[in-house]
Amino acid sequence: MRNHVFLAAPFKQLLTHDKVVDSQSMSLIKQVMQLLEEADFVVDNAHQREGWGQHMMTPDECTMADFEAIKKCHLFMAFPGYPASPGTHIEIGWASAFDKPIVLLLQENTTYAYLVRGLGTISRVNYLYYKDTADCLLKIKQFLNDK
Repeated sequence: MRNHVFLAAPFKQLLTHDKVVDSQSMSLIKQVMQLLEEADFVVDNAHQREGWGQHMMTPDECTMADFEAIKKCHLFMAFPGYPASPGTHIEIGWASAFDKPIVLLLQENTTYAYLVRGLGTISRVNYLYYKDTADCLLKIKQFLNDK
């Protein structure tokens, strides 16, 4: 049986005027998903599920879908967002409450909420600090190889 990973990232703040995820963010999320799939994970991601903004679910639908996916995942990985993404922060809280292993992808020289930075005191968190897209992908690849 393959392991499931929930990949969380800001959503609404990444939408363009055309109500689709901006191309740079979409590219990064897709590249991270590809790395995870190559590591034999089944990836659950709201951006992909909702057509990158073209098929937005209702608040009730997306809340239940994300909650259930996080409950069953084997690994939770997230870009908390800057500015902070309220939805992603809720998902990080759910993952922590469900005692899921968590990987937080944090851009260097960016200020994140204290509760994000301190989450490792109460949960199983790997903090991956990265400089740019290439460095982010390298850090994820190294993390997956070390697992």
